[in-house]
Amino acid sequence: MEEELIAVHPGTLLPCGGTEDLLERAGLSPEHVTGEVTDGVLELRTPVCDDAGEAVAILGALRAELGEVTPLVGAGVHPLARFGEVVLRGGERYELIDRSMRAIMRQTPHCGVHVHVGMPDGETAVRAANGMRGWIPLLQALGANSPYWYGQDSGLASTRSVICNSFPRSGIPRAFEDYADYATTVEELRALGECPDDSYLWWDLRPHPRLGTLEIRALDAQSSLEDLVALVALTHCLAVHEASTVKRRRLPGPEALRELSFRATRDGLEARLLSEGTLRPVREVALHAVAVASAYAADLGCWDELMLVHRLLERGNGAVRQRTNAAEGGVELMLRRLVDETARWRSVRAVTSAPEAVATAG
Repeated sequence: MEEELIAVHPGTLLPCGGTEDLLERAGLSPEHVTGEVTDGVLELRTPVCDDAGEAVAILGALRAELGEVTPLVGAGVHPLARFGEVVLRGGERYELIDRSMRAIMRQTPHCGVHVHVGMPDGETAVRAANGMRGWIPLLQALGANSPYWYGQDSGLASTRSVICNSFPRSGIPRAFEDYADYATTVEELRALGECPDDSYLWWDLRPHPRLGTLEIRALDAQSSLEDLVALVALTHCLAVHEASTVKRRRLPGPEALRELSFRATRDGLEARLLSEGTLRPVREVALHAVAVASAYAADLGCWDELMLVHRLLERGNGAVRQRTNAAEGGVELMLRRLVDETARWRSVRAVTSAPEAVATAG
């Protein structure tokens, strides 16, 4: 897993930048915490883990370590960041991104969660990717956690998704016939000169040949680790389901999937999504997804974590809580609670203490 969090000033809780200084002060290995293209965004990384609970426990421990150095915001975008106040870090990769994206990358920092699920071979990864395309709108709706944009309610549940969909090579990719079809597509894009390799594909999901995984990239960064572990458990189970299902199920066409994706990012838990050919409320679609996932949860060691999806549906996701807190005490209270929740580590299964989790990450 990889999660991106925004470092903020202890007093104002606004983005503070200074990635290099923060990393030096934290003293954590680059294998565990590194910088991102936007200064002040930190990426937390886990090693290969057996299950969602283990992965999120490690992220919780890393959050606690970083919390000794800087407060953190777990959200798709910082709710109060001002337009254009972005500093991009140097380096060949980031400079290419800057040249090709221009103002798109200079709007506001955006943060997501990337879940890698190991695949035995390229053909299985492509089969799983094709099937997971149909679940992306649901994951976007459940994981939406960025309703505030430049200090105002955007009317959307996930402004991060809107930003990401403005990128080249973004959104839900088409279905691929096989791994060779995927590889040919990557080569065609590489030959155009601004996509040196498949790490420059910003689709909502993609096979990751170098790691041997399917990478699902649809989730906003989360403040609540309980929400995060629920979403990761659901993602893991669905990916294994799609990898294990040889017969390809019929999915909506790419245009319909893009429409459903927009509705999910706009409406979050209030969206209506397609399930078995019928538009249904997100909560119904989510319960169906949990039923599908539950066939794999025990074997994957994430039954308790998967059941937390019910809790997320009952109390609301991050976008709902941000709006509830803002209604109660304004955006300043909302931001304070967002920071507090990001710092709160409550493991679902208390099997790994914070120091042990960081040691395991090493």
